[in-house]
Amino acid sequence: MKKFRKLGMVMALIFMFSLTGCSGSKNTSGDKAKFKAGKYTAEAKGHNGNIKLEVEVDSEKIKDIKILEHKETKGLSDPALNDIPKYIIEKQNLAVDTISGATVTSEGVIEAITLALKSAGGNIEELKKASGSADSTKRELVKKEADVIVIGAGGAGMSAAVAAAEEGAKVIVIEKMPMIGGNTIRSGGAYNAVDVETQKKQGIEDSIEKHFKQTYEGGDKKGDEKLVKILVEESLNGKKWLQSYGMKFNEKIGSVVGSLWTRTHQASDPAGTGYMNTLKEAGDKLGVELLLNTKATELIIEDGRVVGVKGEDKDKNPLEFRGKKGIVIATGGFAANVEMRTKYVPSLTADKPTTNHPGATGDGIIMGEKAGADLVGMEYIQLLPMAIELTGPTINVENSIFINKEGKRFINEDNRRDKLCEAIMKQKDGQYYMINDSQIVKEKNELGDKVDELIERGIVIKADSIKELAEKIKVDEKILQGTIDEFNKAVDNKKDSFNRALWKNKINKAPYYATLRHPAVHHTMGGLKINEKTQVLNKSGEVIQGLYAAGEVTGGIHGGNRLGGNALPDTIVYGKIAGKNVVK
Repeated sequence: MKKFRKLGMVMALIFMFSLTGCSGSKNTSGDKAKFKAGKYTAEAKGHNGNIKLEVEVDSEKIKDIKILEHKETKGLSDPALNDIPKYIIEKQNLAVDTISGATVTSEGVIEAITLALKSAGGNIEELKKASGSADSTKRELVKKEADVIVIGAGGAGMSAAVAAAEEGAKVIVIEKMPMIGGNTIRSGGAYNAVDVETQKKQGIEDSIEKHFKQTYEGGDKKGDEKLVKILVEESLNGKKWLQSYGMKFNEKIGSVVGSLWTRTHQASDPAGTGYMNTLKEAGDKLGVELLLNTKATELIIEDGRVVGVKGEDKDKNPLEFRGKKGIVIATGGFAANVEMRTKYVPSLTADKPTTNHPGATGDGIIMGEKAGADLVGMEYIQLLPMAIELTGPTINVENSIFINKEGKRFINEDNRRDKLCEAIMKQKDGQYYMINDSQIVKEKNELGDKVDELIERGIVIKADSIKELAEKIKVDEKILQGTIDEFNKAVDNKKDSFNRALWKNKINKAPYYATLRHPAVHHTMGGLKINEKTQVLNKSGEVIQGLYAAGEVTGGIHGGNRLGGNALPDTIVYGKIAGKNVVK
């Protein structure tokens, strides 16, 4: 019995030694190849279609990632397509965040890379884990100097940068997001400008005086008349300035929801990409330095003058920028900041969607106010009659009618945006259908969305007859047909019971289209108070030396309601003025 006990102890010791010996001499997890070396292709769905890419690995590392094919919108998707592969290669794992403002494209890129690495034999669960802790070592304060520092790389900021660089200034633009564009790149691309000669050729009567009257009165006469006058007088020059750098606009002049008149020039490229690509290329040629993922945190004031701005990079490392000529704030509005918007309009709570990009959080307004700036019109926040995810065949209003869920029109579709939204909220479920026919539907809408894909996703309803359309949207066929018949008669008479002023086509050519829509928080008309030179004013009405502002970060231009199509000329006109004046 003792012999058996001794033998058992010896065997146990041998077994334990063998285990210790294996773990000490060979790390199986370390020596085992992570991947099967080679190149692997995969694809996944992005925003506009599939994203196809190639991932190259050796036995241990992700060596390269190439985007082979995609249908994503240039400008909007660039950070996701360019930066996510770079981050994955740097980190050697899949623990990367999506890019704010390009979430769907980001998810498509990450999914395609994941599929490729899975084909390469990678352990996906392990690859999704972050490798080690991030380096918490802080760099010393980095200082940079230029003639002009522009905060924000949206339409106003990039216009200011280009205009300042035209004057020979050295310009640095800092942008907290990983991409340029702000709300401009997400816009519908509509630009209001009176162009009497071109409009006359298209049978449109217009004038600067009319644009001023509609803008000023459309804002309930709460805007600064001097600022409104500059906007309407300089909008065409702003358009021509963009065209001088190669930007393209469609020949046909139209209108958009809430524009009140047919003076809208539509960008040829989808959404606001034409504006931002044009300004970025112009800035590059003029030597403008652009720093992304760089957040401004505080203005630097010395002897009563704004001389710079403190900031931080994406790793929270401190930065300081000095502007010898001055600082331009062009950080946009605050529609994406629920706490800030409910401070001024308590009803605009978190359950209300917004069309804005996630970076529209009022940073510039907060910094300016801390520096003593006066604020104006903060209580004026505009809703857009259509949330951005509910895009349809067009944003044009001339060839559309709005019907409620009973199949009836309830307002003139060319009304102000605030009046439209008030009327919509009174309808069943606070929703309505925008109705169009085949006369105006193209392959893509103004935002670059393919109409066929919108139909496939169920966002747009298509039917070959009014009867079929009524069935699909569940309204009474007779009521809907009667509504459309009545509208078509009104087109002939250029008059209806709602006092609509803009008329074009009847709705009478199949197929027919319906898009269910509802309002969303869109534009904040309030912000930093400025004068005609875009200098920021304090609460005593005095100029804050060295500080300029342009775009949606400012207040006092649009009053209580902004006309549809007036935002882009605001950013271009006042961005250009700010850039030139800060140098002079």
